[in-house]
Amino acid sequence: MNATVRDVARKAGVSAMTVSRVINGGAGVRPETRRKVERAVTELDFVPNGVARGLMSSKSGTLGVIVPDISNPFFSILVRGAETVARRSGYRVLLCNSEGDLGLEKQYVQDMISHRAEGLIIAPVGDRSKANLQLLERRKFPLVLIDRSVAGFDCDLVQADSVAGAKMLASHLLSVGHRRIAVIIEPDNVSTARDRLAGFNAAMKAGGIKVPASHILRTTADRAGGYTAMQQILSLDPRPSAVFAVNNMTALGAMQAIRERGLVVPKDIALVCFDDVEHLAVLSPFLTVVNQPTEMFGTLAAQLVLDRIAGDTGGPPRRVVLQADLLVRESCGSKLSTIPQNHKPKGQ
Repeated sequence: MNATVRDVARKAGVSAMTVSRVINGGAGVRPETRRKVERAVTELDFVPNGVARGLMSSKSGTLGVIVPDISNPFFSILVRGAETVARRSGYRVLLCNSEGDLGLEKQYVQDMISHRAEGLIIAPVGDRSKANLQLLERRKFPLVLIDRSVAGFDCDLVQADSVAGAKMLASHLLSVGHRRIAVIIEPDNVSTARDRLAGFNAAMKAGGIKVPASHILRTTADRAGGYTAMQQILSLDPRPSAVFAVNNMTALGAMQAIRERGLVVPKDIALVCFDDVEHLAVLSPFLTVVNQPTEMFGTLAAQLVLDRIAGDTGGPPRRVVLQADLLVRESCGSKLSTIPQNHKPKGQ
């Protein structure tokens, strides 16, 4: 059985109110009495009931974080950034993995409300998350969207410039000679998919390249989706010379499909993607990527939601757009190591 406040009070020979004062750092307790209570707490291995304390104070000391795929290192690193800021401010993080499922996302949103979380950071499933987010909006719940926006829903947001990043990545493929380029992308109801495809198309248009519909593969942004999409790409005739993957996990699945066909990157087909993460850095050849400041997503989002909780910001929704860098490695067929953000393909 877990020890209670009353157990501590009996052992220390004081009232339960005195124990509460000591635990919560209250004044008006004599040093000798405080030592007795602290000794009883240690001997009974007493852990304060955070939920009960939150009910009394209307403060739970928790922030919620909901992401669509915690197995994706991008979101893992993002969460680490948010947790660091939260911890320094005296908050704990309640992490939920929606698995890209709207129903599960709704359950977690409701859990945040019922468990009295003080604020929420969420990478939404997609535009259809609007109804889930409106549950929070009606309660004036402090909320920050991260990585993805939601059409028709306006609140604090931290995201990268995916249009510019995708245009930079696609332009580099053109600059090293690729003309038949396929895309592995998420469905259009995900804002990052829309933005990255828009950036890709802008680069192709600037380069005078018309991309056939068969070269745009929509799938889930995970390893399985990348694997299946790449199998379809490898069956095209003529086969594309390069593939643009929406994120690191689709690139990982694509790489698996390429190797199973006995093909080599970039000799037989080039491969590039968004996000530079540790487990992809050990692949050979090293992947050319758009590198987003992943941990900064979390740190900035946590600070924004803490500002809202503290009431320091009462104005309109704030939008933070982070810039990304292009890291050029072997997988695109180029021997260069870096390309500046203002890089443009030759002839443009």
